Amino acid sequence: MKKEEIIHTIDHTLLKQDATWEQIRNLCIEGMENGTASVCIPPSFVKQAAEFVGDRLPICTVIGFPNGYQTTAIKAMEAAQAVKNGADEIDMVINIGWVKERRYDDVLKEIDAVKEACNGKLLKVIIETCLLMEEEKIALCEVVSRSQAEFIKTSTGFAGGGATLEDIQLFKKYVTGDTKIKAAGGIKSVSDAEAFLAAGADRLGTSSLLAMLKQEA
Repeated sequence: MKKEEIIHTIDHTLLKQDATWEQIRNLCIEGMENGTASVCIPPSFVKQAAEFVGDRLPICTVIGFPNGYQTTAIKAMEAAQAVKNGADEIDMVINIGWVKERRYDDVLKEIDAVKEACNGKLLKVIIETCLLMEEEKIALCEVVSRSQAEFIKTSTGFAGGGATLEDIQLFKKYVTGDTKIKAAGGIKSVSDAEAFLAAGADRLGTSSLLAMLKQEA
């Protein structure tokens, strides 16, 4: 796979707590110059970024991030405001506690409530695989597949673990319908990216784009 093709699957990401507008602006420039799938940024910068890039690059942001234990109403409100401010894609974190309690119907209802608030924009569902047992991951593949969301996503990158090839292979086995897969967390190199795409990922989330650009394909 050509490196340019890999770059087109990347959500060029900066979600550090101390991120500044100058850094976000540079991220947007890098995304536009290299044709990334989007830039993934904190909600507070969405309006500025959307005005800066216009229609040259999709803006992705995060909701219920990184812990996922906000109420459904707050997540839906966050999503609606982000879309109003110019977000094209929303990456939401589910309520992990509900998963541990097997409240899968509540997880599904929350995903669909956030999707409704997205007003037609793309929704990716972060299930935080490093905190889950295999049976929980399988159950969530079913939940997300039944939901109105477009993607299931591995990780926030803030919970001590990121994407693994085993998780992407599990997703590929158990998701159904048109549900797509995003791998995020720990993707550092072109070879990492190639491996995740080969395992079944459709989209990659990484903050290592610049390092990857310098690597051999």
